[in-house]
Amino acid sequence: MTGGHVAVIDIGKTNAKLALVDPADLAEVAVITRPNTVRPGPPWPHFDTEGHWQFLLDGLRDFHSAHGISAISVTTHGACAALLDEKGGLAAPILDYEHDGPDDLSADYDALRPGFSETGSPRLGMGLNLGAQLHWMLQTDPGLRTRTARIVTYPQYWGFRLTGVAATDVTSLGCHTDLWLPAEGRFSPLVDTLGLGGIMAPPRRPDEVLGPITPEVAQATGLPPETPVQCGIHDSNASLLPHLRSQQAPFSVVSTGTWVIAMSIGGTVVDLDPGKDTLINVNALGAPVPSARFMGGREHDIASGGAYPDPDESELAAILRDGIMLLPAVEPGSGPFRGRQARWVGAEPAPGSGRRGAALAFYLALMTAHCLRIIGHAGQIVVEGPFARNRAYARMLAAATGDRVIPSGAATGTSQGAALLVDGTRPAMPAPIAPADGADPLTAQMRAYADLWQYRSGA
Repeated sequence: MTGGHVAVIDIGKTNAKLALVDPADLAEVAVITRPNTVRPGPPWPHFDTEGHWQFLLDGLRDFHSAHGISAISVTTHGACAALLDEKGGLAAPILDYEHDGPDDLSADYDALRPGFSETGSPRLGMGLNLGAQLHWMLQTDPGLRTRTARIVTYPQYWGFRLTGVAATDVTSLGCHTDLWLPAEGRFSPLVDTLGLGGIMAPPRRPDEVLGPITPEVAQATGLPPETPVQCGIHDSNASLLPHLRSQQAPFSVVSTGTWVIAMSIGGTVVDLDPGKDTLINVNALGAPVPSARFMGGREHDIASGGAYPDPDESELAAILRDGIMLLPAVEPGSGPFRGRQARWVGAEPAPGSGRRGAALAFYLALMTAHCLRIIGHAGQIVVEGPFARNRAYARMLAAATGDRVIPSGAATGTSQGAALLVDGTRPAMPAPIAPADGADPLTAQMRAYADLWQYRSGA
């Protein structure tokens, strides 16, 4: 691609976004967002795809009018797929993966799914295993199988709306779905077990071009009819892609948002424990990536109790001196401490205070450090997303791991990574904000605090 900008559709669990990325330096020229509000049903809690679609069309029109668009790329959260009917419409609303309906058939599903050693997918609750979603939906709605002509993973649903071409992608299939064999690069036996062998759209690499936009999209947006649309990518893998192209292993990337995903590249080989929410992701090149995760953004919002100022040095020092700490797990349904209940050690800081912010930043950093430890992390750590702007988080993460932490200065690593799928876009990295390192005056206290947190949490 030469000239113009890349429009990136970025559907996260919390917000739907449209970002305009300059391919010369991966800077975001413009960003608009919309809440990803879940509709209650019937037939089940689902995403507002039509609302998102109008938002995206309007945004593409306005971005193109103001700046020009030469290509479109897509990134979305995982654990999601769309079942399409013969006419290309939805055969059923797209299920919210946090709905607990699939748990009703968990025993039946467990008898069908392949093992962790084959798929790298831990057994997760609700609809976090895409295979469990599909099994539950097909059992709950007996007519759904007949109505379904094609199944596409979520990035490719938006690609399908834009181009009319149906596909899946390897990063979305490799995101704890039970449907993919990462070591072999093909569908798992579960696809045939569920009777979906002829229905799952063919897997493609995220950087492949699905096709040009449809005439209807061209008319609605004013985009040239030949505007190409990339296949699309799972959001955590979008955050990883710039580093795959620009860094030498070993290193790790921590993608933050509703989920905090730690991904190790070229680290120590370890046996992953699926009971600790570890898994094998599949990167944009189709290679397996040891990963661990927890709902860090969700935990932050729950535990913060509201807005708070950035903690100053005295507030950080006070939390360290008094040994005030939050132990896992704030969100007990996921992460390496699943099933545990959070508790405070020492006097719980008041909501809205800098001390509260300091203790929460330390908690999130130590949860991240634990995730990195159990996936064999080695080398420097790049933090993408909202936590990259949390200085206390970066300082504690550096102290706890003993490694250099580079918080990315980008507003969202997912948009940059998705833009890199477009041929010709350079994998330039944004200038990092000041990294945490061994020169931090609180390093010794932070390391002692981290050791105590690990002991008390049973890490």
